[in-house]
Amino acid sequence: MKAAVCCCDSGKPFKQCCGLLLAGAVLPKTAKKLMRSRYTAYALGGYGDYLLATWHPDHRAGLDAASLSMQTTNWQSLKIIESNQNNNEAVVEFIAYFLEFSGEIGLHRERSRFQRIKGCWYYVDETKDRADHKEQVVNVN
Repeated sequence: MKAAVCCCDSGKPFKQCCGLLLAGAVLPKTAKKLMRSRYTAYALGGYGDYLLATWHPDHRAGLDAASLSMQTTNWQSLKIIESNQNNNEAVVEFIAYFLEFSGEIGLHRERSRFQRIKGCWYYVDETKDRADHKEQVVNVN
């Protein structure tokens, strides 16, 4: 029986990819890996503790693990557009595809900022330096 492929689109089995991070067995070595694991946490649902723990402490006011654990979007796939790291800061641009209730494919494009503190990567926020980061619906017909 073939192992389930991780939904972060790495092509690796979940248990050898984001599963290790979500279980707390290892820390992400790069901001890009943290981005992939956070996408997986949202896609699978039930990993609010992980999402909260990997959110920068200065930017998690008002967030709680129970709300972050809820699977509110039917995420379909992730595409990393660009990843840049400079010492302890990084930016990862991605497109996350989701399924609308109408059956159409939507996309969320974002440039996320990350910061490494004492060896641990944290999601900071979405950069506001691009106009094309909004959610869109695309017709696949």
